[in-house]
Amino acid sequence: MFSSAQLHLAKVFLKIFFRNRQSIFFSMLFPLIFTGVFFFSGGAADPIKLGLVNLSQSNIANSFSELVIAEPSFKVTKGSLSILREELINGDQTAIIVVPENFSVTGDAGELNLILDASQVRQASSIEETLKNSLLSIEREVRGIKPMFNLVVEDVQARPQRYVDFLLPGILAYMLMNLCIAGSGFNIVEYRRRGILKRLFVTPIQPKDFIVAIILSRMVIVLTQISVMLGLAIIILDINIVGGLPSLYGMIIFGTFIFLCIGFFLGSLAKTQEAIQPIVALTSFPQLILSGVFFPISSMTEWLQPVAHSLPLSVVVSGLRGISNDGMSLLSINYTTMGILIWMMISFFVAIKYFVWKEVAN
Repeated sequence: MFSSAQLHLAKVFLKIFFRNRQSIFFSMLFPLIFTGVFFFSGGAADPIKLGLVNLSQSNIANSFSELVIAEPSFKVTKGSLSILREELINGDQTAIIVVPENFSVTGDAGELNLILDASQVRQASSIEETLKNSLLSIEREVRGIKPMFNLVVEDVQARPQRYVDFLLPGILAYMLMNLCIAGSGFNIVEYRRRGILKRLFVTPIQPKDFIVAIILSRMVIVLTQISVMLGLAIIILDINIVGGLPSLYGMIIFGTFIFLCIGFFLGSLAKTQEAIQPIVALTSFPQLILSGVFFPISSMTEWLQPVAHSLPLSVVVSGLRGISNDGMSLLSINYTTMGILIWMMISFFVAIKYFVWKEVAN
C-alpha cells in the first residue's frame, strides 16, 4: 500500500517531532484545554428559575400550581409578588407566573399573568408551551374530557441530547482542521527555510512520496491528539458515540487527509512562517463561522446554505455529527461520503500540483 521510501520518510519525520519536547507538551496540552472548556460549559441545561404567585386558593389554581412545581424544566419559587419581582430585577428569577384570584378554566377563559425578564425572552416560548400543556391537562380533568388517542412513545435514546453532544463533533472537526493545516503548512515552510527540501530534491524521492510521508507522520500525531481529547470527553462529559468509535475514527482519518493536503497547498504559497499565518487564518476562520460548528447550517440565510455545505469543514462536521449523534455508519452517510471523497481527490491533486521543493508556488 505504501512504498518503503514513504514509510522510511514518515519514521524520520516522527523522530524529528518526538525529539522536540516542547512540541510534544503543547500537542497534548491543546486537547486538555479544549476538554476543560467543555467540562465547564457542556453540562445539561439548568432549569428555568420561575417565581409562582398564587392569589387564588381554588382547587383548580392549586392543581395548576402543583403541575408547574412538578415540571422538571422549572425551578419554582413560591412567594409574594413584590419579593419575586425584586428577585426578577436582580436576576435571581427568569420569569414570574401570577395566578389571579378569579382564575378558572370553566366558563370564560381564565387568564394568567406572565412577567418576564426582557433579557431572557428567548426562554419565553419554552415557558409558554409548558404552561399551555399544564392548563390543557387541568381543563380536561375538570370537564371530564378524555383524550381520543393515547400516544405511546418508545425512547430509543439513552438520554436527551445536550448541546455539548451537538457541539463536540463540530469542535473536533475544527480542531482537526487547525492541527492539520497548521501542522503541515508550517512544517513545509520550516523545512524549506532550513534547506531540508533542497537536500531531498536531489534524491530520487518524488513529491507524492514526500507528501504521503508527511501525511502518515502527521496523521499519527493528530490522531493521538484527537484521541486524548475524545477519551477525556467520553469520561468527563459522558459523551456517547452512538454510531461507534470505528466509524468515527474512519471519518477523522478522512478529514485528517483532506486538511493535511490543504495545509501542504498553503505551505507551498508562503515563503516564511509570518507569511503563512494570515493565509491559515483566512482559510480557517470563515469555515468556523459557516460550517455548522456552533449552530446548524439550516439556520443560515437560504442563499448562503449551499456555499456552507460545500466547504470541506462542513462535510467533516456533518459526518462526525451524523456518526456521533444519529448513529450512522461511515458507509450510510451518502451526501457526506460523496463530499468527503470529492474533497480528498481535490485536496490531494492540488497539494501535488502546487508543491515545490525550492521556492514558493506561482
